Formats: sequence, structure tokens, C-alpha cells
Amino acid sequence: WNFLKSQTMNILSQLAEKYRTDKGEWHHGYTPIYHKYFEPIRHKHLRLLEIGIGGYEFPDKGGESLRMWREYFTKSDITGFDLHPKQPIQGCTVLQGSQIDTDFLNTLGNYDIIIDDGSHHNAHIITTFNALWSKLNAGGIYVIEDTETSYWHDYYGGGSHEMTSMNYFKRVADSLNPESDLPNIGIESIHFYSGLIFIFKCH
Repeated sequence: WNFLKSQTMNILSQLAEKYRTDKGEWHHGYTPIYHKYFEPIRHKHLRLLEIGIGGYEFPDKGGESLRMWREYFTKSDITGFDLHPKQPIQGCTVLQGSQIDTDFLNTLGNYDIIIDDGSHHNAHIITTFNALWSKLNAGGIYVIEDTETSYWHDYYGGGSHEMTSMNYFKRVADSLNPESDLPNIGIESIHFYSGLIFIFKCH
């Protein structure tokens, strides 16, 4: 990473490089998309929740993206939780819990941004969304990462069956149309990208 390269990157991509989170342009390439939506609100006082801290079972590993969000959202409260115990991260709230433990999820507060970078198991993604959508504030943004697992036949419950995360949210997108037989649960729009889904809640 050199000075000239940093001048061509948006600030979020620069922070991803700084903290070496795989959301950055060097790996998944998510940060340009995130920056497009988050840049207009990054200096507001928001509450952000990220599911999955990283580092697997190692307490002193992970936290790269939480540190990135902490520096990007200068006035916001940043919270992350993980299935495994994690060491504290300065400037962030770190919790332990499972993304499919609805009792745990019900203890969480309300948030303006929720990012699911957890297990990437299709059934878990759907369970978590159904549990946390009501905790997303009006006008909030819910993001799901690494949706390529929908197509992995031997891993994460992916494949051609109906209940992959991609199939589920394509069906949810039908609810945006008034002639659909599905009720709209307060979704304003859904944006699909390679590996990412952004779901915007009505104001």
C-alpha cells in the first residue's frame, strides 16, 4: 500500500487497508459500495451493530472491521458481537452471543445500521434478519455480506434449494410491489450486489 494508491481510494477503503479488514478493495471489494451509502451519514450520531467480529475462536484475533467503522463513523456508537469470547476493543462495545439465539438477540437495543458478517450460513442469515429487522430504526440500513454462500452446494446450506439467503431475499423483494401476495414489512428498497445485499427501511 503506497501513498499514490491511497490518494485514489475513498476514505473507507483507506481505513480498510489500514486495519486489514477483508471488506477492503484488496479482498472482497465491499468498501466502495459501503462508502456510497454511508458517506452522507458518516458524521451523524448513529448506532451500528456488526454481527461477527472475526478471528474464529481466538480471543485476541479479529476486530478489524469494528476498528474501521469506529474511525469512519466519528460520532457513532459501534457494537459487535461474536459467538466466541473476544477481548475488548477500544471505542467499541464487544458482546458474546449467537446470531441464531433469539433470546440473546432480543436483549439488544435498536440500531441505525446492522451488518451481518456472521456465520454466512443461509439459515442463520434468515433467522437473524427476522429477529433483528424490528430492531432497525426507521430509515435504517440492514446489510448482509458474503451472499455467495447461497450457491455453495456443499457448504453453509447453499445450493439450489429454496431457502438460501439469495432466494429468500429475492422473494422479499416481491413484497415491494403492491400486487404481490406478500406483505411489505416496512422495506423501502433492496439493492443487490456481488456478495452484498442492502435493505433500506422506510422512514
